[in-house]
Amino acid sequence: MIIVIDGINRHRYTQLLDEMFALRARVFGGRLGWEVDIQDGREIDQYDALDPAYVIGVNEDNRVVSCVRALQTTGPHMLSDVFSSILDGEPPLRSATLWESTRFCVDTEVLERGNAPNSISYATCELMAASLEYARDSGISDIVTVIDPVMNRVLKRSDCAPYGYVGKTTPMGKVRAMAALLDCSDDRINRIRRFAGIEGNVFVDPQRQEALSDNFSVAESALRNSNVSQQPITKRCTQSMLREYCFDQIADAATQEELDAAQQINHMLREAGILRGGKIIV
Repeated sequence: MIIVIDGINRHRYTQLLDEMFALRARVFGGRLGWEVDIQDGREIDQYDALDPAYVIGVNEDNRVVSCVRALQTTGPHMLSDVFSSILDGEPPLRSATLWESTRFCVDTEVLERGNAPNSISYATCELMAASLEYARDSGISDIVTVIDPVMNRVLKRSDCAPYGYVGKTTPMGKVRAMAALLDCSDDRINRIRRFAGIEGNVFVDPQRQEALSDNFSVAESALRNSNVSQQPITKRCTQSMLREYCFDQIADAATQEELDAAQQINHMLREAGILRGGKIIV
């Protein structure tokens, strides 16, 4: 499934973004040997500070298994700066309806071979289809993407061949890089979906969005670390400890984030049938 993180909601998904940056470090710094800046196991560059949109694939365990970055071309972007040698003297492409897609990668260490939903092929196609759908729904007509020859072959095999290229193929780390053009049309999206057997909505629903957020992770961790369900005491005593724990967390919250996490714990207990009407069942 796919989640989109942008400048509006990125403060809610810092842990998920950390996983994404770590995946980028393994792929672009390790596997491809690109000259990228890696610090603390994460690959982050100056374009990540420009509020791009990230289209991120997660598996059933909510682990990041794929990602791609979308950035406007009306301002600074990689093809106009870092990859300018690819343009071979041509001026950079700039348009309000053209986005640059970069840092496309999948986790080949976690995903399996084959064509199943947890496979490299499926995750790749799902990410491609989702990024094009997101761009289309945002009013974008075309995407320019910097890829290597391997990815170029993947696009062609997935019935998503670029309709054109910009500049020339240029050495980049252990591989060569090129700039390809893709339209965000329904026809292209449908071809990718048919190739991979993708049906229905690929984007996570609101409940899954919340489960992927930092607040949910903090609340889940706090509840798990409390160990109240594992203590060898009576049911009534356990429920009493739960009540006190929840009340203490709300009362001691020093920041809005801590308060949100405490309230999320209460919500989780209500969903589990332990809390009703704000009171713990005894």
